[in-house]
Amino acid sequence: MNDLSLGIRKIVFYSEEILLENGLSPAVPAVRATAAAVVTNPWLGGRATDDLNEEVIKLAPVLARKLTDVLARELGGVDAIQAFGKAAIVGTDGEIEHGAALIHTPFFGNLVREYFDGESIICFADDRADAGASLVVPLWHKNAAATRTHYQTITTRISDAPLPGEIVVALGASTGPRPHSRIGDRLTDPVVKADTLGELIS
Repeated sequence: MNDLSLGIRKIVFYSEEILLENGLSPAVPAVRATAAAVVTNPWLGGRATDDLNEEVIKLAPVLARKLTDVLARELGGVDAIQAFGKAAIVGTDGEIEHGAALIHTPFFGNLVREYFDGESIICFADDRADAGASLVVPLWHKNAAATRTHYQTITTRISDAPLPGEIVVALGASTGPRPHSRIGDRLTDPVVKADTLGELIS
């Protein structure tokens, strides 16, 4: 099937590189980016009890391939990508579940992990909104989700999408950590419980 038969209207790439943070250049410069596809919602007019699987199998793998290809090409290859995330915005004529169907199943998430040589569960966000709404895509390390250095977000928007009958599906990626990351790691944290903090929280 070609893009038009699948209802893909356009693919949008956005990137940013932070050159200065709090007066200093990052020790590890990183590029963060999103690749987003605007697609016709294939479930418009359906019932809230309808099975979504047939269209998921048809569309989700194509989106996974296209969006990972764009990010890998623009960010210097799969090996350059250290963190990833996914998100969807459903237009106002659709259900939140329609966006979830395209990003939360193995037909999308498993393929994204495979294409990016990742192991982590992919962090995510989903919403329903009008065209031009901002989409905040959360990211974390593709192989070490407990590594706080790579907890970050990238915000993107498409001025004319999603239209009421569309869905925006986005993948985010980063070639490195947050600027000046220095808050430790979940795997080396001390044990913190309310009863051990005593007067600090009383």
